[in-house]
Amino acid sequence: MYQTDPPLSPKETLPTMYDLPSEDPEEPGLPDQFHLFQPQLLAETFRPPDYPRDQIFTGSDLNLYYDLRHPSWYKRPDWFAVLGVPSLYNKRDLRLSYVVWQEAVNPYIVVELLSPGTEKEDLGQTLRDVEKPPGKWEVYEQILRVPYYAIFDRYKSEFRMFQLTGARYAEVDLSDFRFWIPEIELGLGVWQGSYKTVEMPWLRWYDKDGNWILTSTEEEKQKAEQERQKLEQERQKLEQERQKTERLIAQLRALGVEPDLE
Repeated sequence: MYQTDPPLSPKETLPTMYDLPSEDPEEPGLPDQFHLFQPQLLAETFRPPDYPRDQIFTGSDLNLYYDLRHPSWYKRPDWFAVLGVPSLYNKRDLRLSYVVWQEAVNPYIVVELLSPGTEKEDLGQTLRDVEKPPGKWEVYEQILRVPYYAIFDRYKSEFRMFQLTGARYAEVDLSDFRFWIPEIELGLGVWQGSYKTVEMPWLRWYDKDGNWILTSTEEEKQKAEQERQKLEQERQKLEQERQKTERLIAQLRALGVEPDLE
């Protein structure tokens, strides 16, 4: 294709999401249950207060295409979040992948869940073969410049957070396995609890008051409990009124006055 003046946009000249899907039956390594459940919990509780839900996209086990010079290169983060993009592609379609040069917004945070055999790549401890695509660490740090990179090892219940400082990631000293991100008014930390009926340490988001963000199921349970408590308070109030009335009737009868109960 010849160059035009002005140049055509990437949406007109480069592969799109429809050309670069995630599904590949030949690719090994389908997610296990933890790699299904943990990203769901992260997505359910990721609610930055200054961003409407239709301007937030979260993806898991989804191809992330990052280099327009090499359109077929991708990484597949266990979970990532992007702020300020429509939750649907072109505001109408579920995404088949996330194509950076089409979306024009890089991920804000990436979370990798360590598995045996992936730890060195996730931590940037492998040497790059110059004839192959760069590793995850280099892509997140040097190419996409993702501000926050979190790693969670469920086998050790270990949570590590890296923040982009200048040109490199710097590991952050965590307090109580929690890390607060003031720009989005959310924190990420390790929560010991039951999710999907499984009791174990999970990574989830919390609010400015230190409270864990509720999932939709937890919100429904909370509303049901609040409604139950409200009904119980009303029942107790009616019972108190009934007892008060009975005492008054008894006092009147003791004085020889028969109350008109009609």
